[in-house]
Amino acid sequence: MLRIKKLDIFILRQFSLLFCGTFCISLFVLMMQFLWKFVDELIGKGLTLDIMGQLFWYMGLMFVPQALPLALLLSSLITFGNLGESSELTAIKAAGISLMQTFRSLIVFAVVTTGVSFIFQNQIGPIANQKMAQLFISVKQKSPELEIPEGIFYSGIPNCNLYVQKKDMKTGKLYGIMIYRMTASYEDHAIILADSGMLQSTAEKKHLLLTLWSGEWFENMQTQSFGDAASVPYRRETFTAKRIVLDFDGDFSLMDASSLSNNAKGKSLAELQRGKDSLTLHYDSVGADYMDYARMTYYRQDSITPHQRLAVAKIIKSQSVDFDSVCAKLSPDARKNMVNSALSDVQSAKVDLDFKKLITNDGDRLIREHKLESIKKFALALSCLIFFFIGAPLGTIIRKGGLGIPIIVSVFVYIIYYILDSTGYKMARSGIWSIWYGTALAPVVLIPTAAFVTYKASHDSMVFNLDLWRSLAMRLLGLRLKRHVPMKEVIVDEPDYRGDAEKLAQISREILEYSRRHRLRSAPNVIKVFFKYSPDHAIEKINARLEEVIEDLSNTRDVVIINEMNFYPYIATKAHTRPFERRWLNILAALCLPLGLFLYIRMWQFRIRLFNDLRDIQQANANIISRIEKIV
Repeated sequence: MLRIKKLDIFILRQFSLLFCGTFCISLFVLMMQFLWKFVDELIGKGLTLDIMGQLFWYMGLMFVPQALPLALLLSSLITFGNLGESSELTAIKAAGISLMQTFRSLIVFAVVTTGVSFIFQNQIGPIANQKMAQLFISVKQKSPELEIPEGIFYSGIPNCNLYVQKKDMKTGKLYGIMIYRMTASYEDHAIILADSGMLQSTAEKKHLLLTLWSGEWFENMQTQSFGDAASVPYRRETFTAKRIVLDFDGDFSLMDASSLSNNAKGKSLAELQRGKDSLTLHYDSVGADYMDYARMTYYRQDSITPHQRLAVAKIIKSQSVDFDSVCAKLSPDARKNMVNSALSDVQSAKVDLDFKKLITNDGDRLIREHKLESIKKFALALSCLIFFFIGAPLGTIIRKGGLGIPIIVSVFVYIIYYILDSTGYKMARSGIWSIWYGTALAPVVLIPTAAFVTYKASHDSMVFNLDLWRSLAMRLLGLRLKRHVPMKEVIVDEPDYRGDAEKLAQISREILEYSRRHRLRSAPNVIKVFFKYSPDHAIEKINARLEEVIEDLSNTRDVVIINEMNFYPYIATKAHTRPFERRWLNILAALCLPLGLFLYIRMWQFRIRLFNDLRDIQQANANIISRIEKIV
């Protein structure tokens, strides 16, 4: 029987509050990222508050499945980081409770969230995506003067095709304008050319006012005659400035949703399966028709049977017909006509095949999108569970709460996931990668990562301990902390001032002798460093005795002595002697000339630093001894 323990309730309470907050933050960030991407297409549209409210509502619903994994990752990191930082996690482990038992309540929460994410994507997400796409396209068509593209014909205005060579977004002026005005009759079309112009909506939003400068107007006058085209009345007008009123309803109205019938993101699993089957059936029939047409056109099945084609091929092969010699017997005009005819047939076939390729490629893309969305619903729901098993173990290892390090780690993990997922989706949608390879790219990378960090956290690994890595980096770079000896509020044992002064004086004499004998500022002997190393424990002994004196004098109430002790440096006791502890590693480093040269120069730098440290120690010893003589 499953029993809910107080520890489960405690951890779940800590987690749930953070989850709600991080979910709202994640959803807000994703919505702002989407909004900033399309902000230029929304500004200046004159949208009412109810339309903006619908836009943000459907946008929020659309990004809920993406915000859930990020919220799980961030909240689990903060929760267990806080428990580790306050030593509550240590107490839990000391009580004999394993890490997986600690995760138990949150694992159930993550599984439930995974199910909710899948149901949301299958039921609510498609509706929100469809409504969002419908609203967004309707918003884009609301103010055509802001939506006219450069370099292509725009047909968003009824009975009019508008071409603009260049437009100025600051002033709203259009340059290099070409307009085709169309009506129900093909005989009264008009072509208008203008150097520049401006398109504006009227106050009632029912018409567009097009102001043109320096242009010409070409128009066929309407006639009932069906005779020669030359008899149709023709009008040409040159103008300096002209205003044209175009019918256009500028009020906001939703576009017909039937144009979004192939939007794979706006369908549930059942609709995706039906859509994929119908698309496959449709484009298979189209491909079959194209194949039949190709056989009839290029293989001439209507004029020659397969047996006849085989017989002709055998005759050509047996007689070894030389087409060059046959063409040489023709007249120049006949050869030219033959080449032109063949070239025309090939070009016509190429144009026809290119057009058919566009249709079939579009069909393949739609089918791939339906397959991708079907798999993505499961993959995105599974990412909730994956992100939890990355965030919770990392929180127990890092043991840093708050919003600092957890946010950095979460953003780093989510960026990796986003890059892998987006790359796989785009490559699979374009047909470069297979469907399963593109959708499985992110889970295949993150699932082993989640298993690895969970295993390390269960075995109390220090591989992600930031303090350990920082210490290692400081050792490799030769960095060190500055000594800080605080004033103790409660002192149990008074320091032995006279004994400490004698020890400091003895340390200063040994330092002086050591510096004179080893000549630390001079370059070290290469043979002794890499091949004939002799142990040097003098600095280790000096450092050990110095630390004992510092520990004893830290009990003093004298501020001057405390301040002087802060000038003592932390000494690297072995870095100035040899690169490695083992002899064979030193020999191998010497044989690798670039590495050996780098280690030699680095060790020389440590010798010079040791010389400066010993000099600082002598000065601090002298000051402390002088102070002790005054207070004793």
